[in-house]
Amino acid sequence: MSAKSSPTRPTPEPTGPVALWRLPLKVLSSLRLTVVLLAFSIAVVFFGTLAQTEDGLYLAQAKYFRSYWAVWSPHAPDWRWLKIPLPGGYLLGFLLLANLLAAHLTRFQFTWKKSGIFLTHIGIILLLIGQLTTDMFARESRMRFAEGEFRNYTEGFQESEIALLTDAPDASMDQVVAFPQPLLRSGAELQNASLPFRLRLVDYHPNSDPELRNDPKSGEQFSGVGREFEFKGIPETHEMGSKNVPSAVVEVVGTDGKSLGRWALSSWAGDADMANVLFVGWMRSFQKRGDGSPFVRARRLVDQITAPQIFEVGGKRYTLVLRPERYYEPFSLILQRVTHEVYPGTDVPKNFQSRVRIDNPATGENREVDIYMNNPLRYGGLTFFQHQMDSSSMNLDNKPVTVFQVVRNPTWLTPYIGTIVVGLGLLVQFSIHLVGFLRKRPAR
Repeated sequence: MSAKSSPTRPTPEPTGPVALWRLPLKVLSSLRLTVVLLAFSIAVVFFGTLAQTEDGLYLAQAKYFRSYWAVWSPHAPDWRWLKIPLPGGYLLGFLLLANLLAAHLTRFQFTWKKSGIFLTHIGIILLLIGQLTTDMFARESRMRFAEGEFRNYTEGFQESEIALLTDAPDASMDQVVAFPQPLLRSGAELQNASLPFRLRLVDYHPNSDPELRNDPKSGEQFSGVGREFEFKGIPETHEMGSKNVPSAVVEVVGTDGKSLGRWALSSWAGDADMANVLFVGWMRSFQKRGDGSPFVRARRLVDQITAPQIFEVGGKRYTLVLRPERYYEPFSLILQRVTHEVYPGTDVPKNFQSRVRIDNPATGENREVDIYMNNPLRYGGLTFFQHQMDSSSMNLDNKPVTVFQVVRNPTWLTPYIGTIVVGLGLLVQFSIHLVGFLRKRPAR
């Protein structure tokens, strides 16, 4: 008699707590989930690109790519009712990363023949982590100053703050109490334990235009700039070549609840770039009208609107200003020289170059470096790029001005490492297959 082998039975799926633990891991490692996430990624890129036409680049990035959830709606009035929910870029990035890691834990078995694939996946993981951390922790700002000036801070491109400045005990520099933009809204109460008063935001406009007061009596309730100028709110702009200039009406309230004065603040006064825009605009307006001394008249108006707004409480003087948000550093840069060269007979830039001196009291470092195109300065965790040179500001200061774009990105090396690892993994995998193919060829 011949022995008959009984058919093998499939191993039953585990049940109980172990099965419940494996279920989410099985879902996360699913290839179907990968396809769905990639499809959503394409949809988010499509709708986010459409939104840039109306929302602008910065708002579209924040809404669709630097978020966990978003809702797209057409800008046409007849289609406003249409709402399409979408996962944000952060959510997709985290899920794609979890999907790749789960797939390695459940399905991938490391062998020499798959070492190239393993390296490639490691590189992709580094790229995902690098992009996510860059979006979440990187910061872009600028540094603007004229020859001979020094800066120990950078300024935000879009963010603003209300700052109170008072003399420090040693009189070497100002003490600053700043209230960032998320706190700035109509009706807000701003207070700090170090201040013997609080600020009440009577009104706040994210974007505004300045106007001279036609009726002097309308400014009697204000102190400082508000007596001569008013700042009217206008719709926010989202275009790349424009900028929102906020303004606010601030009332200083003492500890007894009594008003200590009302002030009109605006970034038209606290932002040097915007003050220069006002100067150029007013001077051209006076020239068109044929008014005498347009330069002098425009400069006088700029001096008036940018005059310090100072008040005194408890024997201490405070200066109130609305300005771009500042990020202070433990070192300073001094602008030594600006080089602005163009090709002969044209306005096409040939060379933008700035020589700066680094002064770091903590380390005793004091040296000069050149910053120009494709040659940024990396120092103190920051990268300084030559951004532009503002020759028009020479009308105000008679000094050339340079502007650096300053980037803080703690994970800036991660994308480079990830790209190298992906390339190395593809090379290793290709070499393994090539060697295997050559070994299988019959000898002639």
